[in-house]
Amino acid sequence: MSKVDALPIVFTAQSKAYFYCRDAICEFVFNQNCIPLNPFRVFEYFLGDRVDRDSVRQANNNIIRISDELWVFGHLIADGVLFEIKYAQELGKPVRFFTVSNRANEIKEISVSDLKFEPEVHAKTRLTKEELFSQITEYQCLHPSKTQYSPQLSLFIESDQPK
Repeated sequence: MSKVDALPIVFTAQSKAYFYCRDAICEFVFNQNCIPLNPFRVFEYFLGDRVDRDSVRQANNNIIRISDELWVFGHLIADGVLFEIKYAQELGKPVRFFTVSNRANEIKEISVSDLKFEPEVHAKTRLTKEELFSQITEYQCLHPSKTQYSPQLSLFIESDQPK
């Protein structure tokens, strides 16, 4: 492989509970011959609140758009990570799931059924764990190349739906 060969760009999604694993996650992605774009490395978790959090979230969404894939690290899924998963799926990006560790060689690929959701996810979406699993799994199986917005994947309550 040449030093000028293009490598896949991977947005790495993770709960803030795994903030301390950001370097191992980046190492893991590099070891897979991909380029990691980790929001905790790029923006240092909201830049210590120097910038409006919605601006950082918008920047993350732009990074997902330019990435080739989204990889989720850790069994625990936060509401922001769920949004990133669904947004990547809407864009037709492959989404993969991995364990998380502070050692890259301990990270392994997992399935959707291994995931758990933070309590805020259930409160915000008003969906059960089974319904959340179903949405993620169904979308990945039935719509691998879909690029249009799909209302079934919305994290928003009907009145909060973006226009």
